[in-house]
Amino acid sequence: MYTAIVFLPLLASIIAGFFGRAIGDKGAQFVTCAAVGLSALLSIPIFIEVVLNGHTTTVQLLTWISSGDAEETWALRFDALTAVMLVVVNWVSFMVHVYSIGYMHHDPSVPRFQSYLSFFTFAMLMLVTADNLVQMFFGWEGVGVASYLLIGFWYEKPSACAAAIKAFVVNRVGDFGFALGIFGIYVLFGTVNFDPIFAAVPSKASVVMHVFGLDANAVTVCCLLLFVGAMGKSAQLGLHTWLPDAMEGPTPVSALIHAATMVTAGVFMVARMSPLFEYSQVALNVVTVVGGLTAIFAATVGCVQNDIKRIIAYSTCSQLGYMFFAIGVSAYQAGIFHLFTHAFFKALLFLGAGSVIHAMSDEQDIRRMGGIWKRIPLTCVLMYIGSIALAGVPPFSGYWSKDTILEAAWGSGTLIGQFAYVLGVAAAFLTAFYSWRLLILTFHGKPRADEHVMAHVHESPAVMTVPLMVLAAGAIFAGYVGHEDFVGEGMGRFWGKAIFLLDDHEALHNAHHVPTTISLLPTIVAVGGIALAYVMYLFAPALPRFLARHFGAIYRFLLNKWYFDELYDWLFIKPAFWLGNGLWKGGDGAVIDGCGPDGVAAVTRDLARRASALQSGYLYHYAFAMLIGVAAFVTWYIVRVG
Repeated sequence: MYTAIVFLPLLASIIAGFFGRAIGDKGAQFVTCAAVGLSALLSIPIFIEVVLNGHTTTVQLLTWISSGDAEETWALRFDALTAVMLVVVNWVSFMVHVYSIGYMHHDPSVPRFQSYLSFFTFAMLMLVTADNLVQMFFGWEGVGVASYLLIGFWYEKPSACAAAIKAFVVNRVGDFGFALGIFGIYVLFGTVNFDPIFAAVPSKASVVMHVFGLDANAVTVCCLLLFVGAMGKSAQLGLHTWLPDAMEGPTPVSALIHAATMVTAGVFMVARMSPLFEYSQVALNVVTVVGGLTAIFAATVGCVQNDIKRIIAYSTCSQLGYMFFAIGVSAYQAGIFHLFTHAFFKALLFLGAGSVIHAMSDEQDIRRMGGIWKRIPLTCVLMYIGSIALAGVPPFSGYWSKDTILEAAWGSGTLIGQFAYVLGVAAAFLTAFYSWRLLILTFHGKPRADEHVMAHVHESPAVMTVPLMVLAAGAIFAGYVGHEDFVGEGMGRFWGKAIFLLDDHEALHNAHHVPTTISLLPTIVAVGGIALAYVMYLFAPALPRFLARHFGAIYRFLLNKWYFDELYDWLFIKPAFWLGNGLWKGGDGAVIDGCGPDGVAAVTRDLARRASALQSGYLYHYAFAMLIGVAAFVTWYIVRVG
């Protein structure tokens, strides 16, 4: 059971990829959906056995690396943290697989798409069941490869290819930091296996490491390098630029990336390494600040975007910021709880957006929608459910997890924690605002699409709407059902030894005792954001244009995503192209080719051409040349002898 849950998606991926033509579209869809569905079912008894019964398990598969003193096994680790992730990854992925049957039915490459989806699931399962850092890095790179393949799935589109390359390159920056962190941990602890590392952390807490000409705390250095990797995968401020462009892939890919696989990997990794991060307050402070800034940055940008998928993408970026600043104040359980609830309502929102796009003949601009709620009422209701959960309105799931994070940030009692709380509350207001802006412009008001598009607006088939309803159930009930065990009185028994906390890190405990005003404020501002959206886009639709015209600089700043892409283009892309062109034309063309093979060949051709001019075919020319040669030889001899 433990092994099958991981390798079933890989087997399905291989069958769909290599035998897709033989089994056809329906065969590939059946194989991949059945395999991932079986993994989803197996995640339930594993969750019961590992979490509820407290039987953590490590399955040894084989010896992977044996080099000198390094002896690393390929093992599958099943504890509470892994069990939670198995439920999230497998069930969301299963819903995405089923949904894809309807969404991709017209695509000519269905087996390839299904194969990539299943491989994506397998790579994430390898990551969350890893028993050492090198094995985790294998899964880490696997989800990177899968995201590249799926974002660029429609490779005939230049924009899709560019987005896939951008995601791959930006993640290489983060992965380089992760790899350095693994090297640092091996140097410090002499192993990459989790249990020996976690046991030795207290004895290594004060060790100093010489890095970049400076002496620094070794644990802090390792934690910061690991966090760089997490920033790349989980799209934190600075390494976030790939995430919105990833919308070039098919919508089911967006749901899988944003809800269950790629972007959750960074959050999971930092939570897994909690015994290390707990001994570095500097690293935790950095995580808190970056998470808080990411939450507010993405929320501000989401308010002015017009592509339905990009709005939801920036929402993901913002919610990941919440998860990270929860981890930064040592409320790891709250961060994973939000990851758990977020997976359901974010997958619901993306797949709901896909249903809208499907109904609107592939239109994604919300400015060209409107007035369609009567045509697709089920999709409209489901999108509202996802948006209510995202906005954190009680009693939906987002309320339980996001409010716990904000209360923990305040309860940390630190200036940085309260700074994160303020940013989180502001982001909560903006989240509610842009969520209802999307709903109003998409479903309400007068239709802004042309008559041809409106004539074809229709509800999606059951194969697409049933997965949405399953996810909607999670968006409604997951927070209430899981609150007590994830972050309440039962969290000690629930998590066991999967998450480690120092005794003086009591943010999550204090979260249950914050002032009532602090507890209610996120809900109050969320309701305020919803009300403002109704005013601006339903009751006074001229107001947004007025604000954009009179605050043009701010509007352009947000519309252009704080100019991060332009900044990176100026700092890195243009200098790289300038250097590349210089080395190509000046180095390769002028120096290497000019003085090397091409140059020698050119000189040889020139000499041959000149020599060939002497071969005229006339006898007197040859006789004259011979006389010249004899005269030259006699002259040389006389001069030499004399």
